[in-house]
Formats: sequence, C-alpha cells, structure tokens
Amino acid sequence: MQQLRSSPRAAGAIGCVTFALLGWSGLLVPSLIRSIEHDFGQSDAGLGIYYLVYAITYASGSLGGGIVTERLGRRRVLAIAALSHGAGMAVLGIVPDWGIVLAAAIPAGLGAGALDGGGNGLILDLYRGSRGRALNTLHLFFSLGALASPLAIGQLVDAGVAWQSLVVGTAALTVPVAGLFAVAALPHGRHTAVARSGPRTANSIAMSLPLITLEVAIACYVASEVGVSDWLVRFLDSLPLGLATASLSLFWAGLALGRLAAARVADRFDHLQFTTIAITVASLAVVGAVLVPSANVSIVLFALVGFAFGPVFPLIIAIGGERFPERSAAVGGFLTGFAVVGAVVYPPIMGVLSVTVGLAPAMLGTAALGLACAGALLIARRL
Repeated sequence: MQQLRSSPRAAGAIGCVTFALLGWSGLLVPSLIRSIEHDFGQSDAGLGIYYLVYAITYASGSLGGGIVTERLGRRRVLAIAALSHGAGMAVLGIVPDWGIVLAAAIPAGLGAGALDGGGNGLILDLYRGSRGRALNTLHLFFSLGALASPLAIGQLVDAGVAWQSLVVGTAALTVPVAGLFAVAALPHGRHTAVARSGPRTANSIAMSLPLITLEVAIACYVASEVGVSDWLVRFLDSLPLGLATASLSLFWAGLALGRLAAARVADRFDHLQFTTIAITVASLAVVGAVLVPSANVSIVLFALVGFAFGPVFPLIIAIGGERFPERSAAVGGFLTGFAVVGAVVYPPIMGVLSVTVGLAPAMLGTAALGLACAGALLIARRL
C-alpha cells in the first residue's frame, strides 16, 4: 500500500485502467440496446432520451469536474466520480422502472464526465515532460475498452448470460477504482486564484482566445469522429451486416493503433503541427472513403481514417496543458466538456441529413468538421 501511495506511475496506471473502463461502459448500452428495449418496452426514441440525458450530464461532469477539483482536490473528486458512475449504471441492471433508469443516467453521466476530464488533467500533471506519449497511451486504453465491449458483450449474451448481470458487474468495477484513487499518490489539482497579479480564474481561462480555439478544435474533431463511428454501419448498408460491423471494428482498431504509434513518436514533433497534419489526413481519407466506388477500398480508407484520428484528441489535450500548465484540472475539464458537446450536436443531425439529402453528404460533413478542426489548430498556432 505504501508503494502505491508513493509511486506516481501507479496513479498513471490507475488512470489507464479507468479509461479502459470508460471505453467499455460507454458502449455497454449501445451493445445491449436490443435487450434493454425489449425488457423495458422501449423504442429507439426512449433510448434516444437516455442517450441525451447521459450526454448532457457527461458534458456537465467534464466541465464542472475541473472547477470542483481546483477547490476540493483531485483525490476526492475522482473517487466520488467513480462511485457516482457505478451507482448510476447499477440502477439500469437492477431497477425495472424506466423513469428511474432515466433519472439514474444523471449520476452515471456526471461521474463518467468527471472521470474523463479528471483523468486527462491527472495525466497532464503527472507527465509534464511527455504529455503527448502519456495522453496517447491513456486514450489507447479507452479505445481498447471501446473495441472490446461490443465484441465481448455480444458473445456473452449469445451464450445466455443475463444482460443485467453484465451491467451490474461493470458497475461493481468502479468500487475498486474509487478505492485506488483514494490511496494512490495524486497531484492535488487545487488552485487558488490570486487577485490581479496571480493566476487566472477558471472563468478567464475558459474565455481566453487560445483555449477557445482548442475548444472549437476538439468539438469539431469529436463531432467528426463520433459521426463516422455512429453511422459507418448504416453507410455500408449495401454490404452484409457482418462485414459492415467488422468495418466498424477496423475503424476502432485503427484508432487504437494510431494512438499506440503516436505514443511512441508524437513527443518528437511539435504537437500542434503533428495534430493538424493528422486531422487533415483523416478528413481527406473520409472524402475518399465516401466517394470511391469500391466498397473494399472504402473499408480500407475508413480504417485509415481511424488511424489518423487516433492521436488528435489526446494531443489537443496535451496542447492545452502546454499552454496552461498551472491549470491542468480546469483545462482537462473544459476541453473534455466541449468534446462531448461536439458528440451531442452533429451525429444526430446526420440522421436528419440522411433522410433529406442522403447519408453520403452527411458523411462528407464529418470531413468538413475535421478540416474545421485543422483550421482552429492553425489559428491556435498563430496565437
């Protein structure tokens, strides 16, 4: 126990475990959607309300978690966030009333958002000299959790395992995570503003032009990434379902590999330049994947999109940490919160575009958002 308390590496390892759990739990409900709808007597509209509540509270937890951390300290906030996320998820697997489940999405989303933003801030403080490598490693674990969740859950449900037990079992994992945060050596994350001559307040940080450009960039990126991920199987509806879902797995595998590669090389380059090139390549690959007449080539290009997407999110977080090194908790929370805003706004619009102008133009919109991300990063570079 004493070694755990005294080793900063232990805190980084706990962050990676937490992000693997976030990736897993993030795809838990989408993977179980058929079972949940059947047992609760809900339609896609009912699940859509659950997703909306969860997403809004996730963003709120990310934005507010950083500010609360600066006042209460990181250890307390992360431990409480883990328990809140687990409690909210457990209700889904235990309580038969849909209204209570919707209410429980609030603590689940708040906890997950605080863990996401807080985890990014933790790594920013732990690895000040190698933020690119550390953050790509952190988000690699998120990708691995997200990749494993639908594959494992599908197999377990087909084998006869009750879906409720999978939800409750996942929720139970948050308890040891909270315990680990309670005993690990963590940078405290507190910040006290000093009048005029001292560091900036949270509000002034949020409204500073350099951070605003990064907030726009990360919102555009996540809108693009989630848009591709959410609608890829539907875009490939001319292919057998097994091949279309395998293409989605390839996309997520590309994300994981992109982050793994960036963890090794990103710190050798200027982070802004590296990220701008990566999102530009990804956007051009989306255009090619949408317009190419061959389905096989399209699948390969979408895998390339995932690979190029991989380092973008963690490196934008790293850039924010470099610009505001004394405000890691607030920066991690603000950037993660705006990332969720991007995920909430554009992917649902793609559904409307699909039935009006077609899904191909909607997919090209994700490429436009990626280029908008690159433009925001170029502005940030000038600042």
